[in-house]
Amino acid sequence: MNPALQFGIDRLLADPELRRPLAGRRVALLAHPASVTADLTHTLDALAALPDLRLSAAFGPQHGIRGDKQDNMVESPDFIDPVAGIPVFSLYGEVRRPTDAMMDSFDVLLVDLQDLGCRIYTFITTLRYVLEAAAAHGKSVWVLDRPNPAGRPVEGLTLREGWESFVGAGAMPMRHGLTMGELGRWFVATLGLDVDYQVIEMTGWQPDAAPGHGWPLGERTWINPSPNAPNLWMARAYAGTVLLEGTTLSEGRGTTRPLELFGAPDLDARAVLAEMQAFAPHWLAGCRLRECWFEPTFHKHAGRQCHGIQIHCEGPYYDHAAFKPWRVQALAFKAIRRLYPDYPLWRDFGYEYEFDRLAIDLINGSPLLREWVDDADAMPENLDTIAAADEATWIKERADHLIYS
Repeated sequence: MNPALQFGIDRLLADPELRRPLAGRRVALLAHPASVTADLTHTLDALAALPDLRLSAAFGPQHGIRGDKQDNMVESPDFIDPVAGIPVFSLYGEVRRPTDAMMDSFDVLLVDLQDLGCRIYTFITTLRYVLEAAAAHGKSVWVLDRPNPAGRPVEGLTLREGWESFVGAGAMPMRHGLTMGELGRWFVATLGLDVDYQVIEMTGWQPDAAPGHGWPLGERTWINPSPNAPNLWMARAYAGTVLLEGTTLSEGRGTTRPLELFGAPDLDARAVLAEMQAFAPHWLAGCRLRECWFEPTFHKHAGRQCHGIQIHCEGPYYDHAAFKPWRVQALAFKAIRRLYPDYPLWRDFGYEYEFDRLAIDLINGSPLLREWVDDADAMPENLDTIAAADEATWIKERADHLIYS
């Protein structure tokens, strides 16, 4: 155990000096189900119990402040919190950016959101939007920092210009390797925001330490930041498995291991796995792939048995530095395309308020991955070369915004 480990919220609660600048100011909170203290009290309840803090409003991102929406892309309403008696505004309902009226409800916004370390996770887009609104309205934003459970590794193509969306907050690779506090610093710098921004830093966080490699495994309880983020293994795989949302393949929603596996009723997973191992075996390092069968109870292929593959990135099979989840999933798509040239892989549907571009392209931040999969002549090195250049550039760019060594 690391007795020095404290998340931002726990430091704020424990140290009245940290709260002193909030005296006499109206304070709002942006939080979700994983916004809990070390003793598992929800942050909203913990702040409401402080006699020296004036809570005036709260905000909930996608899935709600307490976790009221199970499925993906389901909006949440505004409501009055029955305990704190303050308005709770939804930033995933009628609006995704806070309105002028919402901004008028506070002076300082505390942001306590557990991220998964992946560009597509909408909480980081919500952070960008509230920072932009705070700059426009002269408000302060404090991020109560939390770990990036996927750790420091960087992977994936950088989002291309013009591909910004609610699942693409900025020009970063799929796996960015920053905490929310560090991401806020990057947003302020790259967007040129004139905003009072502060980070209540963690103490004792060791992003490279085993066995968690980002998440303090055994020292803090995992709480789902969204309903289909049930454990650390999902967080590790997510930078790859999130791509499945743009396909006709099940990503395991409606099972107990969502976003750790994939499959479909008409797939020969054993053949897919063999093709993956033959085409780019070096992309499969650091994990173990296992043939499996599953039947989703809801979502894609509900009630049908799927033949699939589970990505195991835990225990003796896991190598933190070697594991490349984005490449693993890209390789699975390539193997399917090579085995089934006409397979209807790409799902054409409205995705996160976008209807004129394919979901797979929105998720990936450009058409480049899809084009590589669909190009019969494209080899692993064709994708690797572009991605490796993007990854190297990002590692240099993010260096100025790192808080924790």
